[in-house]
Amino acid sequence: MFKNIDELSYMMLKKSLDATSARDRVIAHNIANVNTKGYKAFRVVFEEKLNGVLKGERLALKVTNEKHLNDGSSIENLSYDLKKDNSSSMRLDGNNVDIDNEMANLAANAILYNALVSQANSKIAMRRFIISEGRR
Repeated sequence: MFKNIDELSYMMLKKSLDATSARDRVIAHNIANVNTKGYKAFRVVFEEKLNGVLKGERLALKVTNEKHLNDGSSIENLSYDLKKDNSSSMRLDGNNVDIDNEMANLAANAILYNALVSQANSKIAMRRFIISEGRR
């Protein structure tokens, strides 16, 4: 478990940064396959799982041994999922990638990633200030 709320917020930032980084790669992969016949787009699912954990829902955990105990309530076990978008396509080749939608998602994800990095930097700067000013 976490020692304090600051440790929890760092873990949430880390998990969120991991998810936005993965989302960036998935969107780039979708854009690269915009003209691939039969290609179905992928999506990164993270925010719904994060909201569920924050509301107290349990995570479905993978265990390597039946004797392992884990209640699934820890944010350390939170990760993103890749989901294939099997929706139908208006295109004859079966590809369902919408380049306009992917570009908008890419821009929104970049804004989210930059906001998370700024938040992490401000937390680090605050800690640095407390350490350096506390010695006076």
